[in-house]
Amino acid sequence: MVRLASTFIAVCMVLISGSLGAVLYLRFGFTGSEAAIAGIAALSGLALVNTVTTRVQDRSLVSRQVADLSRGTADLARQVGELGRRVYAFETELGTAVMKARSATEPLSAEIGMLGTLVKQIADSVSAHDAVLARLSRPATEPPPQAAAPARPAAPDPLPAFEPPIEEPEAPPAMHRGAEGTGRFKGVAPEKVTAIIRRAIEANRVDLYMQPIVTLPQRKVRYYEASVRLRGDDGELLLPGDFLPHAESGGLMPAIDNLLLFRCVQVIRRMQTKNREVGLFCNISGATISDASFPQLAEFLEANRALSTSIVLEFAQKTVRSLGPIELASLGQIVDLGFRFSMDRLADLNLEPREFSERGFRFVKAPAELLLRRGGTVSDIHPADFSDLLGRFGIDLIADKIESESTVVDLLDYDVRFGQGTLFSPPRPVRNEVLQGVSDRPLPASGRDRTGLPGSRDEAAPLRPQPVPADARGGAERRGSGVNSLVRGVVRRDQRV
Repeated sequence: MVRLASTFIAVCMVLISGSLGAVLYLRFGFTGSEAAIAGIAALSGLALVNTVTTRVQDRSLVSRQVADLSRGTADLARQVGELGRRVYAFETELGTAVMKARSATEPLSAEIGMLGTLVKQIADSVSAHDAVLARLSRPATEPPPQAAAPARPAAPDPLPAFEPPIEEPEAPPAMHRGAEGTGRFKGVAPEKVTAIIRRAIEANRVDLYMQPIVTLPQRKVRYYEASVRLRGDDGELLLPGDFLPHAESGGLMPAIDNLLLFRCVQVIRRMQTKNREVGLFCNISGATISDASFPQLAEFLEANRALSTSIVLEFAQKTVRSLGPIELASLGQIVDLGFRFSMDRLADLNLEPREFSERGFRFVKAPAELLLRRGGTVSDIHPADFSDLLGRFGIDLIADKIESESTVVDLLDYDVRFGQGTLFSPPRPVRNEVLQGVSDRPLPASGRDRTGLPGSRDEAAPLRPQPVPADARGGAERRGSGVNSLVRGVVRRDQRV
């Protein structure tokens, strides 16, 4: 169609030029040469005009097409950008969902593994009881197997899960740190005290106590320090000063620390259901870090790494200074999981904050008497500058053993942000339903909050402790857990050693 139109225009231009030349020749008397030249000139002019107009039309058409193409490209770019944004949002949501699913399933898988270990130990205990019953049901007239024919000596029966209070055999020389116990066990042989502690651990006669750590001067509960109390064979409560020295000499501290850490995880999970921004300090001994059961403890912490921001592992200053390369590597493994450390029981203020900050220490707990220079200890650092020095490296100072209001006033001049002591609240027992994860009893009309922990959300006044019923204690002792099986394994290994 375009070619036909171009041919028609060309024919028209030739006719017009020829006509012009004929008119000039016939009408105006031009010669043949002059008329031909005029016709050719007219044809050239017409061709030039046609070319110019055609080029203008083509250029406008191309301009419109380029504009349309630009608009289409811009729309396509916007669509690609929107698609990229949606893909990024989908990947982010998918990654978040995967992390939430992993954090929810890892503790469950760890609990299932520990439950399997506990079931296996129960089966061993049942088989041991069956063997004992078979021996007791043998007729008295039946001669013993040794009298009939010589036989190989029988292997000793495995220890039952709850053994009666019997007198333990003589302990190895390493267990005899002294001829008699101290405190409540004064006059009792160390091996007998160690046996009492071992039976209390295996029977799960362990109570969790917590003492609040408050902000100064507001006195709002921010953290809790967890500690354990044991109950003897007669149900009498044993204070830490009574059993800790014997537990350390008897190698039972790893078992106690495992129980304490498991109870702390239970309490933290309960508090997180109430949306409480409260952390827990768990005292860990140096023997636990260097013990053979530390890999299992590290696996338990890894399974609960979602709680790393709420659990603080606490070590004594003497323990931290005596750590070797192996213990420091173990601490580094815990730091990689996101957990933080605290140092307590300071004997002096000679610290290297930079070094401790790099090792994962975020808290330092010092006695109030030491900070106020009432303990008679001389240090290179002035107590008034101690809090600022620690703060430069991200370490918070906590003053403990506060017993009077005058001490609080003096500590505020030293820029101490946290305090702990009997002035605010002594250690209080945690209710059993907190450890069970179910609250069956109505809340008391006291200052306790819904988590069952000591202290109040509005005030830090001490509360009257509530005794735990005997039936609840018995039920708690009968309930097993994976960490309890690990504790029994540690205790039995120490017995074999």
